Amino acid sequence: MSNFLNNAWYVVSLSPDVAHTLKPVRVLGEAIVLYRKQDGTPVALEDACPHRKLPLSMGRIKNDAVECGYHGLTFDCSGKCIDAATQERIPPFAKVRSYPVRDRYGLLWIWMGDPQRAATQDIYEIEHHDNPAWNLTGGDSLLCKCNYLWLVDNLLDPSHVAWVHRTSFGGAGTDDTPLQVADDAHGVVCSRWINGQPPPPFYAPLVKFKGLADRYQHYEVRFPSLAINKGIYAPAGNGGHGMVEGADIYRMVSYNFLTPVDEDSTLYFWLQHRNTDPHDADITRRAAVGAKAAFEEDRVILEAVHKGMKNRSTQTTGLLLDAAANRFRKRLAEMIAAESATLSGADPTLSPTAS
Repeated sequence: MSNFLNNAWYVVSLSPDVAHTLKPVRVLGEAIVLYRKQDGTPVALEDACPHRKLPLSMGRIKNDAVECGYHGLTFDCSGKCIDAATQERIPPFAKVRSYPVRDRYGLLWIWMGDPQRAATQDIYEIEHHDNPAWNLTGGDSLLCKCNYLWLVDNLLDPSHVAWVHRTSFGGAGTDDTPLQVADDAHGVVCSRWINGQPPPPFYAPLVKFKGLADRYQHYEVRFPSLAINKGIYAPAGNGGHGMVEGADIYRMVSYNFLTPVDEDSTLYFWLQHRNTDPHDADITRRAAVGAKAAFEEDRVILEAVHKGMKNRSTQTTGLLLDAAANRFRKRLAEMIAAESATLSGADPTLSPTAS
């Protein structure tokens, strides 16, 4: 059974990084070549010529098609072979897989499953993305040498900031304030209010009030691996679930897009979204630098966790704070099992893990 959910949109690249040149990538263990047609339309093809499996990314672009660098078989953007340079007859079974791709939010998204289902499932809608009072940063990315589920676990764990991000996201109350876990059809949310504490170092220069704050941590992951982290700051005594919106309420939303490369590595993309200073380039730059530094701290920890958890000769221990991650993993495994059963022609209702 696959360990990945195929019928989903994944971020495969920052949009500006894909041009009228061949870019090899790997997603869910599959080799893919990206490029843009002359009109800017993105294309994603299986990165393997069907003759001898030379990566097409080692060939060249001819107009809007890709020519293999071994014997000149040429494939259009649908994956159909349109020219066989060494013979008049084009081999009838010479084709490569084509993947649906879309540009949105400065990111290039790819659909790895049934192409027909891509047409009926929209890419996640970012709230306020076109609101001029909000700032949506340009995207950034990291390659993390760990399984994507360790990143998912981390993004459903508000407590880790107390130790991993002491100089950025950590702060009083992040180590022991109780967590609330909820889920719905889309994913799992772990959240809490931390009341009457100083804003942490990352947020202290960004909030619009002085003194102590009521802080809301919202850690959400949607299936299969889209994480939404919300930080809300209100003057102390004004937060909580009955909070009244006002000019002093600061909101920062981090959208985190985790794309499995294979079982041992993950492409980590993100956008930062805030409800203040939409045109202040310096604040945007400082927030972007601070966020990347914090995510680098995560990367170092999670790459070590990935290596450590492969050691099956020693015991592991769970904690109560793992509840959200465990719930997410269980439901995602059920979805993957059901998808695999459907592809194999089996009845998913007979799977012991089917919901």
